[in-house]
Amino acid sequence: MFRLLRQLDRAPEASQRVMAQAIGVSLGRFNALLRSAVEQGFATISDRDGPDKRARYAYSITSRGAAEKNRLTDQFLARKFAEYDALHAELTGSSSGLMPFNHRTKLMQNNLAPIPELYVSYDSAQKLKVEATDLPSWDLTPRQICDLELLMNGGFNPLKGFLTEADYNGVVENMRLADGSLWPMPINLDVSEKYADTIEVGQDIALRDQEGVILATMTVTDKWVPNKSVEAEKVFGADDVAHPAVNYLHNQAGKVYLGGPVTGIQPPVHYDFRARRDTPNELRAYFRKMGWRRIVAFQTRNPLHRAHQELTFRAAKEAQANLLIHPVVGLTKPGDVDHFTRVRCYEAVLDKYPSATTTMSLLNLAMRMAGPREAVWHGLIRKNHGCTHQIVGRDHAGPGKNSQGEDFYGPYDAQELFRQHQEEMGIEMVDFKHMVYVQERAQYEPNDEIEDKDNVTILNISGTELRRRLAEGLEIPEWFSFPEVVKELRRTKPPRSQQGFTVFFTGFSGSGKSTIANALMIKLMEMGGRPVTLLDGDIVRKNLSSELGFSKEHRDLNIRRIGYVASEITKNGGIAICAPIAPYATTRRAVREDVETFGAFVEVHVATSIEDCEKRDRKGLYKLAREGKIKEFTGISDPYDVPENPEVRIETTGIDVDHCAHQVLLKLEGMGLIGMSN
Repeated sequence: MFRLLRQLDRAPEASQRVMAQAIGVSLGRFNALLRSAVEQGFATISDRDGPDKRARYAYSITSRGAAEKNRLTDQFLARKFAEYDALHAELTGSSSGLMPFNHRTKLMQNNLAPIPELYVSYDSAQKLKVEATDLPSWDLTPRQICDLELLMNGGFNPLKGFLTEADYNGVVENMRLADGSLWPMPINLDVSEKYADTIEVGQDIALRDQEGVILATMTVTDKWVPNKSVEAEKVFGADDVAHPAVNYLHNQAGKVYLGGPVTGIQPPVHYDFRARRDTPNELRAYFRKMGWRRIVAFQTRNPLHRAHQELTFRAAKEAQANLLIHPVVGLTKPGDVDHFTRVRCYEAVLDKYPSATTTMSLLNLAMRMAGPREAVWHGLIRKNHGCTHQIVGRDHAGPGKNSQGEDFYGPYDAQELFRQHQEEMGIEMVDFKHMVYVQERAQYEPNDEIEDKDNVTILNISGTELRRRLAEGLEIPEWFSFPEVVKELRRTKPPRSQQGFTVFFTGFSGSGKSTIANALMIKLMEMGGRPVTLLDGDIVRKNLSSELGFSKEHRDLNIRRIGYVASEITKNGGIAICAPIAPYATTRRAVREDVETFGAFVEVHVATSIEDCEKRDRKGLYKLAREGKIKEFTGISDPYDVPENPEVRIETTGIDVDHCAHQVLLKLEGMGLIGMSN
């Protein structure tokens, strides 16, 4: 295939017979190869005008074919350089130190040599900082700050900035930049349409953090509106908002993408765990100082338990490598344990590892939970940090269930895709072994290597079971986790009956939300134990959102404000009761994610029909809406997204308020949030 693609690139006008001779195959074999190349999108065939009937067709290599040719070139060169280096080591006892000259084999460079960064010198940065104050500014989102930091410090090498449109299209379609380099994840600066309208291609902009500090400048070379549904399908495998990254793509990310090179002025400031944060070059320097040559990275976004310890020990032994515990502390999956707690857990068990062969560093990465593509992405990032191996887990970076209740990715899809590209990446995979505890032998063993399963007791605690035990204050056995880790988790996650939570009522105007919410508030205050705050729609409109109208944008902003206040109340151990109309499912989901970072979110759909609400219309609002005097009125001239799976659905017709409030109390008791005996 390589010889065919090279020939098509060199002499696309030659006849089939000449081409077959040039690549050293029969005419029949040539035609078979050509068909395969066309089917894979590497080449195209078109009719050719002219008198020579022996040359009726014209052949051309596509951009995808050029990328494949480059990949195969790299693969060949990598193999040959490795063979030479091995021979040199056998003869002399040391590495050859020979580096390939072709820039396309850059991933073969010594894993401990410095890699390029995008920062300018200190003096240049001071001048640039002053000049950048006059540039149009973009205030970066938390995800964009994570991306920018890894662009500037070389973690995203070979990227020199946010992707251009050509690079973006290549990455989405076939995981390759326009020059053929492997890169599986779109890294773009998404901005609002309003901001994009003020920016011209060729213009420089200043990139600021959320406090207004200028971190970098960017030259905008590309500006376009992406097809986000295609991006979702290609990158995440499905255009399904149950996937957190797809939900972000459609409902939070800006509609316009900007691309172009970045000039780094200064890194983002981190006030937490500063001694644990290392750039790629700082880690490489540490490995050089320690004399480490083979390093296996352990990617994690969860606390470490005993099974993880055994897994990492085995991985390091299998790879004959030192161990880098490299947890993600940027953005992870909504609902994950916060990174402060996780890092305290890591530090609590770090002394269980031999200090001479193990280190830990924090990675400020915004995960996309993209499964197979994410695994390859993690491999490239760890390669940039100086690692030679990476542990890839079962369902690596999987986001959970889709809208049909099925896993987004197969359990070993990530391992298969990583394996396909590991030679090109220059980093090897160490398979994740599913570790279980064998009671009779009092040790962890790989589940698929236990030959006497029928004669031993195999124990395991799933993540769901662990969360249940933590929530209910139940015992977590020492064979499963370290006491130090359990102690940290219990500090952050006390029993549910002591946690804050939010009850979020939603329904039409006049459905009875406020009345039931008031009754619930009184009952919870009667029980005592935690402060209770009612965030009724009308009260919030008066005190928090008096300047807002009733457009979709303003309604969303009003609900997000309610969600923010509710999340703060929940975080501090209180009970928030919210009773807005909240007509849009997307906004309700965003509020749920905000609250569930700190405690439980209980959605209550007050399912009173629009007809009954209109009959109860004490304020006369429905009458005014029917007459067109109130615009964008929910249920009349504006839609209401009926909750699909609320924790509680209340039918109010013919049922008194006390009974409705009691239904919610029963649900809260069933979830362990309250004790009715209180």
